[in-house]
Amino acid sequence: MSLVSINPATGEKIREYEETSQNEVEVILRRAQNDFLSWRKTDFEHRNNLLYKVAADLRSNAQRYAEVMTEEMGKPIKEGRAEAEKSAWACEYYAENGEEFLASESVETDASKSFVTFQPIGTVLAIMPWNFPFWQVFRFAAPALMAGNVGILKHASNVTGCALAIEKIFRDAGYPEGCFSTLVMGSDRVGELIDHPVVKAVTLTGSTAAGKAVAARAGGALKKTVLELGGSDPYVILEDADLDQAVTACVTGRLINTGQSCIAAKRYIVVESVAKPFEEKLLEVLKGKIMGDPTDESNDIGPMARHDLRDELHDQVKRSVDAGARCLMGGEVPKIKGAFYPVTVLADVTPGMAAYEEEIFGPVASIIAVKDEAEALKAANDTPFGLGGAVFTDDVEKGELIATKVIEVGTCFVNDFVRSDPRLPFGGVKESGYGRELSQFGIREFVNIKTVYIR
Repeated sequence: MSLVSINPATGEKIREYEETSQNEVEVILRRAQNDFLSWRKTDFEHRNNLLYKVAADLRSNAQRYAEVMTEEMGKPIKEGRAEAEKSAWACEYYAENGEEFLASESVETDASKSFVTFQPIGTVLAIMPWNFPFWQVFRFAAPALMAGNVGILKHASNVTGCALAIEKIFRDAGYPEGCFSTLVMGSDRVGELIDHPVVKAVTLTGSTAAGKAVAARAGGALKKTVLELGGSDPYVILEDADLDQAVTACVTGRLINTGQSCIAAKRYIVVESVAKPFEEKLLEVLKGKIMGDPTDESNDIGPMARHDLRDELHDQVKRSVDAGARCLMGGEVPKIKGAFYPVTVLADVTPGMAAYEEEIFGPVASIIAVKDEAEALKAANDTPFGLGGAVFTDDVEKGELIATKVIEVGTCFVNDFVRSDPRLPFGGVKESGYGRELSQFGIREFVNIKTVYIR
């Protein structure tokens, strides 16, 4: 069989890729294991030198890598460059800090010496999505390789060109061949990878359904998993919020990557007293956003990554409108070539509607008007998801308290849009997954946290 990459802006086939055969998979996994045995013995200076080379490649070739992303999944070209540069930042961050994060920690006991050491565990399988095809790979790979592990990438089937480009970056930097390899295959073969004795752990970014399936399979083999799954991020707009600031953050948070982000601003929960002016300001800004060719720097959003994803999104919008939501703009599939969907705003969204209950993965904003602050915070948590969220208020102390104690998510921002940062841990709770990526916490997910006690 083969995997086909299709340009979502044109509908034209880019290329077909032959799947990695079973025999080839076995060779790649055995090579990973063999190279791990020597890689784990390398010192941190050697590892960070190679990681700096990867970062330099990403920065110097950001435009070229952006073009690959744009062609395969429709990302606006300027966002593709930013993604390549952010990936470089993650590599630089772990090159600079990895040794410190993994330094042994002494613990006073009745032993003559006792300490905790952080040792690599082996081959980590990364099952990655199409929406941030570079960033989500590098935020796994940089800490994993710095910790002395090796990585196997099973990327989304529509971004094989990105997957192979990433593999080449590591090879060109001087990593042993088995340190990072890409397998070209569909999701139906993931189970056999998880079961393979060479694979010691699995990290997945994807849907909640995919996360449950991977967790069940890995659990059956007692293998560690980190899951970053879906989200339906609430952006809570309180009565004393600076509405201009809130709208700016809400628009940025909703439209990044044409709305196809797990931490996009998906539900605007607005206190009734400011709902009307918020709505007016929001529409004013959104009406100025331009949809079109993702290679055109002047456009704000491009196509969705695939036609089926566009059709699923439109179905969610239609079901919400049929249930009583008001469509203030957009909401119609444009009669043009490509998987485009316009910026859409739904108001009067209430429980039971698709826009309230489901993850909306595209450029659709949902406005949920509530009576007061208490109702706003209740609505924010009225979801099975718990990835990110934000609260907007002029009372920063109150905002900090709400972000810290009330909103049930893995990442909560005050007066700004949610985004990941190599310096901060990233992950979710509830059906948004478990475990953390990035920061000191991320690099310690796939190590043996080992106690050494000397009498």
